[in-house]
Amino acid sequence: MRFTRIRLENWRNFLDVDVPLESRVFLVGPNASGKSNFLDAIRFLRDVADVQGGFQRAVSSTRRGVSQIRSLHARRYPNVAVEVDVDLSDGKPWKYRLEFTQDNQRRPLVKRELVEWGEETLLSRPNRRDENDPELLTQTHLEQVNTNRKFRELADFFAKVRYLHLVPQLVREPDRSSGRVNDPFGGDFLEQLARTPSKTLESRLKRITSALRVAVPQLQELDLKRDERGVPHLLGRYQHWRPNAGWQNETQLSDGTLRLLGLLWVFLDGTSPLLLEEPELSLHSAVVRPIPQMLARLSRKVDRQVLVSTHSADLLSDRGIGAEEVLVLEPLKEGTRVEVATEIEQIRDLLEGGLSVADAVIPRTAPGGADQLALFGEAL
Repeated sequence: MRFTRIRLENWRNFLDVDVPLESRVFLVGPNASGKSNFLDAIRFLRDVADVQGGFQRAVSSTRRGVSQIRSLHARRYPNVAVEVDVDLSDGKPWKYRLEFTQDNQRRPLVKRELVEWGEETLLSRPNRRDENDPELLTQTHLEQVNTNRKFRELADFFAKVRYLHLVPQLVREPDRSSGRVNDPFGGDFLEQLARTPSKTLESRLKRITSALRVAVPQLQELDLKRDERGVPHLLGRYQHWRPNAGWQNETQLSDGTLRLLGLLWVFLDGTSPLLLEEPELSLHSAVVRPIPQMLARLSRKVDRQVLVSTHSADLLSDRGIGAEEVLVLEPLKEGTRVEVATEIEQIRDLLEGGLSVADAVIPRTAPGGADQLALFGEAL
């Protein structure tokens, strides 16, 4: 089950973007080109469909209102729209479109909500009920169990999308994000582990330990235990000359160890689409290079779609990455353009000449004049 296409209109950096999505997607572009904002459009659908979220919260609380979402380049057409095509392996393609704006009180309002299943239109709003009671347009039908019955499997699919950009310091100090559940930045990461059934937790930790030893050879064992206050702690036992010594908790584990552990955990946790922000951060290049192969196996074994933003030449150097899996983001005067690498003639020619995706794409996304940063400080 996966997203097969996404269209964005007036969404942050993007005036009008319409691109296909493969089972693996690598988002590549300069800083501030909109890689995170692209992934956030899919997160937005997840937040709207989530039982603890909803349209108003997804727009106003999480993203600080329509004005913060609407592209600064938007002029004639003021509405923001997110539209996706989805394959749920049920024989017919799904389409969902949510178009919205705000009223005079800055409340988000649904301007258009559409659900299609094959040739059949299951939902088209505004409808007569909305015209009779405009307050209904402050909510989507996607988030309401009494109105999404005909397309609930689509709502469930959106709600299960997983996003991860683990911040090691939040794992070490969860009080910084207290009260959050399934925090994508890791504020409740240890609680997520603790909520896992004990047999599943034990099995996953053993598999993760085995994989982590490649990057951290001294690691012998991983465990999760609650302290006297009931707070969970991740424990790692390292080689030590004294028996039963060498235990460290999450406050002593390196950033790289925590990020790699989080990455491995989320690979094992579920089959829904997975959104990853720069998984290469804090990791040695030798650890980064196998990540695309890990994603490929994940896609084959559990049919899981993964979308990854990255700046890493090491990650993109994998020869198994196809140009059709790479989306290249290019900032322009009127918003960011997004193209599949196969549609860019220069990249296509370089790949046909034998270069890797990294060699063909990374130089194209490098900011012009970056070498001028070396001159910083001369005038001080």
